[in-house]
Amino acid sequence: MKKIFAVLFLISALGFKAQYGTINAILDRLEEKKGLNKNLSNVVIDDVKFVLIKDFDDHIERNFIIIKGNLATYVEVFDDKKTGDTSSNVFSGDVVRSKNQILSLRADELEGKKLPLPVTKTFLMTQQKKILYLIDINTKERWIEERALNKK
Repeated sequence: MKKIFAVLFLISALGFKAQYGTINAILDRLEEKKGLNKNLSNVVIDDVKFVLIKDFDDHIERNFIIIKGNLATYVEVFDDKKTGDTSSNVFSGDVVRSKNQILSLRADELEGKKLPLPVTKTFLMTQQKKILYLIDINTKERWIEERALNKK
């Protein structure tokens, strides 16, 4: 009788080990879907462009962030749907990246002229399916890496 229980125990233990591997794989995929990567410090964001497009009733806003080292350029492009006119603002400044996937952008120049109050944005960097995203901490807007848009 003891041998039967010992054999059943061993078989069930092996089954739990196999299920643990499956459960661990499922949890890894769910973390990737949510963008909860543990470590993105090895991801290089030099010469990366992020895009955010907003469609309103009367106009379309296209926003770009271009990162080159610790310098950043923030571009706002406005397309008027009625007249077809396009206007833009080009901000330049710097960007700081922390160890916790946080990016802080401070743009203190508008087309070469110093601003009295700089434009600041704070992002959480995430990665899903090898595509980088920036999530604005204040507005929850998701900026996507431009090369991911060009693939389609």
